[in-house]
Amino acid sequence: MYKRILIATDGSPLSDKAVEHGLALASLSGATVVALKVVPRYPRSYFEGGMPVDVSDVKRIEAQWSAAAQAMVDGVKTQGVSQGVSVKAVVAKSDLVAEAVIAAAKKHKCDVIVMASHGRKGLKRLLLGSETQHVLTHSHIPVLVLR
Repeated sequence: MYKRILIATDGSPLSDKAVEHGLALASLSGATVVALKVVPRYPRSYFEGGMPVDVSDVKRIEAQWSAAAQAMVDGVKTQGVSQGVSVKAVVAKSDLVAEAVIAAAKKHKCDVIVMASHGRKGLKRLLLGSETQHVLTHSHIPVLVLR
């Protein structure tokens, strides 16, 4: 059925549910998993939504975010190994989360993308955006969405 499954996570409880289901699906189908966490870049100018900061502070903050993301996907890997699933932990740096998810799925030749959706509607969805919706509408790879 599936040979390689990409599981996108952001560390939220809802995303943890997607991780559980994705790993169970991989276990049932004998697939390998690519666990992905996308880390945004720190805003570098006023126009990007942040205050100007020292370059060394930016590097330190981005390193902290990357380390936290690596720990998150390593946790998915540990969870997968305990279930007999081979997991590759991947951290991508990008401000365009949905595009990074799709690109990672293509790069790693995944058969399906598993991710969560918070199910926001109306104005909240418009203001906060929906990375899952963007992946659904732009990916040529099937997407399994959990809520």
